[in-house]
Amino acid sequence: MPNVLFKEATGMPSTAQAEAFKDTWHWADAQDTWADLNNTAPKRVVDALEAFQKIIVLQEGRFAHNDMMAYLVMMSARLLELHRILKDTGSLYLHCDPTASHYLKVILDTIFGATNFRNEIIWGRTHTHADAKRFGQVHDVVFFYAKQSGLTKWQTPYKQHSEEYRGSHYASRDADGRHFQLITASAPGHGREHPAMRFGDKVIPPPSGRMWAWTQENIDKLWAEGRFVITKTGMPRYKLYEDEKQGTAIASVWDDIPPVNSQARERMGYATQKPLALLERIISASSNEGDVVLDPFCGCGTAVLAAHKLNRRWIGIDVTILAVNVMKQRLEEAFPDLKGKYRVVGEPTTLTEAQNMILPDATLETRYQFQYWALGLVGARPASANQKKGADAGVDGYFSLVHSSDGKKETYIQVIVQVKSGHVGANLIRDLVGTVGNEKLGIFITLEEPTEPMKAAALAAGLYHNPLMNTHHPRIQIMTISELLDGKSPNLPPHRPSWERGAYIGRNVRQGELLS
Repeated sequence: MPNVLFKEATGMPSTAQAEAFKDTWHWADAQDTWADLNNTAPKRVVDALEAFQKIIVLQEGRFAHNDMMAYLVMMSARLLELHRILKDTGSLYLHCDPTASHYLKVILDTIFGATNFRNEIIWGRTHTHADAKRFGQVHDVVFFYAKQSGLTKWQTPYKQHSEEYRGSHYASRDADGRHFQLITASAPGHGREHPAMRFGDKVIPPPSGRMWAWTQENIDKLWAEGRFVITKTGMPRYKLYEDEKQGTAIASVWDDIPPVNSQARERMGYATQKPLALLERIISASSNEGDVVLDPFCGCGTAVLAAHKLNRRWIGIDVTILAVNVMKQRLEEAFPDLKGKYRVVGEPTTLTEAQNMILPDATLETRYQFQYWALGLVGARPASANQKKGADAGVDGYFSLVHSSDGKKETYIQVIVQVKSGHVGANLIRDLVGTVGNEKLGIFITLEEPTEPMKAAALAAGLYHNPLMNTHHPRIQIMTISELLDGKSPNLPPHRPSWERGAYIGRNVRQGELLS
């Protein structure tokens, strides 16, 4: 289904639906991969998939070459490769919903080994609600596997104590206002007899079968600091202050990270978008600063955003140029200094590479990728297929800029973008002029050089006056791919990005000590 990835400058959802992000698989896409797995994958993986074929059946009872089977085949191929490139100290986290989690765990066991399974994390992704004739579906699953359990990097994440916990465990308070609880001063004695120790002016033996948790030297130091209390039973107890604890260690049920709901600042409308806090917790727990984080299904880029914020190196992979454009804009809005400091592999950087995208034998999907890439060069978001069927047939993308402001309310003007990779002429410019009218602006992006009649038609459209900046700009602009690759930008006043600057920089994650 289509996903709204962008907002208007007003903050309202975009009327254009970007249809390039899809999380669906079909057997026609997977059958070649299935043949490859039969020849190259470990036998246990092939055996598991063959078993799934026998139990995932269509209604008429035939072995299932359906979308679920296609998904499992495609995921198996990718998980095998991820296991191959993962460092021995590395971890893999796989997010899924309960529809496929039981199948995926079997696949993960066959690839990583059941002994390297660390956790099944339950993420409460939504609030309690009722579903028809069943309990409400409110959680997703995150599987956590290690490459080698004994070598895995790990640092325990913590969350702040709840008010209820503080009230029940840290109710006592010192004169300086510090909250504390009294805990035992002894430790297991391992079946041996242990000597008495001096606490102030009292020599006290440990409880039967136990030992004191400190040497006499450390007990004397802690006693001088007022860290012991002698109870009515005559036994010492130790003052543990709340501010000395990192909080409550996070377990495998995560109910403290809300989903990216309709009101969330970071919401982009991508169907499977994860909250930034969820990725921060995962990355913090299983890596250290400077480590590499790889997200092979990057989508709208939350994982690379979280990794960069936490000072990790990162690699994001996706199959669509639209996703790459989203990631670039999102990163540069959150981290302005990052622009020009990362490398995108696979998108055109020269005119020849751009021309190769639309060779005569190029598929329709490849041509759409060219269009998405060209739109990204001017920061435009794609128009929906439905919108292009209407009166604005020349609309491939658009963005908005601030037209005027009285200090309280802003008005906006829309910039229409049209992309052409083939032969062009003045008639296309005149059509764009008609689409733009007096209420919009237009940018015409062409792979070929514009003709003189095209330039004349654009010039005849006149100028646009921006009251906010008191500047004038061409109402219709023609830009070539060569110019855009050379760094030329449209002649426009500053315009607002598709999302708010800084909306993705959340709270820091508290974490424990790195163990390896």
